[in-house]
Amino acid sequence: MANHKSAIKRIRQTEKRNTINRHNRSTLRTQVKKLIKAIEAGESTEAQTLFSPTVSLIDKTVRKGGLNKGTADRMKSRLSARVKSVKAAA
Repeated sequence: MANHKSAIKRIRQTEKRNTINRHNRSTLRTQVKKLIKAIEAGESTEAQTLFSPTVSLIDKTVRKGGLNKGTADRMKSRLSARVKSVKAAA
C-alpha cells in the first residue's frame, strides 16, 4: 500500500480512469458486435443504420484515449468494407 499522499491520490485516479476506460471499451465492443451480427445476418438496412453510430463511437473512444488512432482507422475501414459487401449482395 502506498504511504505518500500523492501516491494514494494517484491510486484513486488510476482506479477511476480504469473504470471509465473499461466502460468505453465495453460499449464499443458491444456496438461493433451488433453491427457484425447485422452484417452476418445479411440485413443491409440494419447494417447501414448501425454503421454511423459505430464509427462515431470508435472516434469518441480514440478521443478519450481508449483506442489507438491507427487501430480505429483499420477497424472503420474493415467494417465499412463489410457493410458495402452486404449492400452489394442485397
